Amino acid sequence: MTISKKGLVIITGASSGIGKELALLFARHNYSLLLVARDEQGLASVKKQAEELGAIMVHIHAVDLTKLTSAKQIMNKIEQIALPVEVLVNNAGFGSYGKFAEQEIDKQLAMIDLNIRALTELTGIVLPKMINQGFGSILQVASLAGFQPGPLMAVYYATKSYVLSFGEALYQETKNTGVTVTTLCPGATITEFQKNAAMDKVRLFNGKIMTASEVALAGYQGLISKQRLVIPGWKNKFLVFILRFIPRAITLKIVEYAQSRV
Repeated sequence: MTISKKGLVIITGASSGIGKELALLFARHNYSLLLVARDEQGLASVKKQAEELGAIMVHIHAVDLTKLTSAKQIMNKIEQIALPVEVLVNNAGFGSYGKFAEQEIDKQLAMIDLNIRALTELTGIVLPKMINQGFGSILQVASLAGFQPGPLMAVYYATKSYVLSFGEALYQETKNTGVTVTTLCPGATITEFQKNAAMDKVRLFNGKIMTASEVALAGYQGLISKQRLVIPGWKNKFLVFILRFIPRAITLKIVEYAQSRV
């Protein structure tokens, strides 16, 4: 991959977790950053850290990506910065725990807006520009959840299935364009996700799980090496492999058990 480091790296969901760790990784390698999230205070903190680590310049933009006008706001910000977009990291997303019939439908629809619509719209804005300029990389952050249905988090798992399918399709479509699309599928990770999704006592998060920095490094390395798919951790790789041989009905029961509270 040709890395000029003269372009712009856009990272959504950059105020914490995997997005924050990715921002700091790119900063260490002296990129210019546009960090996007709802939490302006969190973004300001990451901006300071990124500048101290060596980022050429760091712009922040606090916006709620569930809103229909958010992508246009980001596009305007890109035009103001006046740098070619070299990397887009679609990391922003959230989950909600519980049976679908017991969830607030507005929250489920907001999840679809963030995890699917915003990701698709930002990709649609940036990808044609990358193809025209002849270089660029996109990292779509999906999840291990994308490989199977997810009882007790039905909509979240479905959104991540979309991200996985979308990302892999774009990887194929962009061959020989100078642009690459990599999809990152982490398993359970130590972030604010489980707290925000009310999953602190769920079996899935028991035991040793990966840190956000470990997942971010795997994603960064996969992006740089032009990989189609990145599954961090040998346990997660094994799980995806073995799922191919387990009947769907049994998979549903296994996931439901893993998602249940201790």
